[in-house]
Amino acid sequence: MEAKFFRFLKIVGVGYKARAESEGRLLFLKLGYSHEVELTVPPAVRVFCFKNNVVCCTGIDKQRVHQFAAAVRSCKPPEVYKGKGIMYTDEVIKKKQGKKSK
Repeated sequence: MEAKFFRFLKIVGVGYKARAESEGRLLFLKLGYSHEVELTVPPAVRVFCFKNNVVCCTGIDKQRVHQFAAAVRSCKPPEVYKGKGIMYTDEVIKKKQGKKSK
């Protein structure tokens, strides 16, 4: 299969991990929930994990690749205080100031 389109996702957070199984057909995410999040990858998309905090979605159909990447990101979108969560590598998170102490 020729891979045309890529979407890289970066997982930020202590203990947050991703792993791909069965030739990139399944994606398991550890995101600090009590359970592991399991995602079935659509047939037009392949998934690879580099280290264990970078996920690459690739395929020949741009729409499906980006839609699956968005589905992965929606499991734990980046939060604005610490910047933890799943974000695209080219995404910029606007950080917010926490509560000010006197």
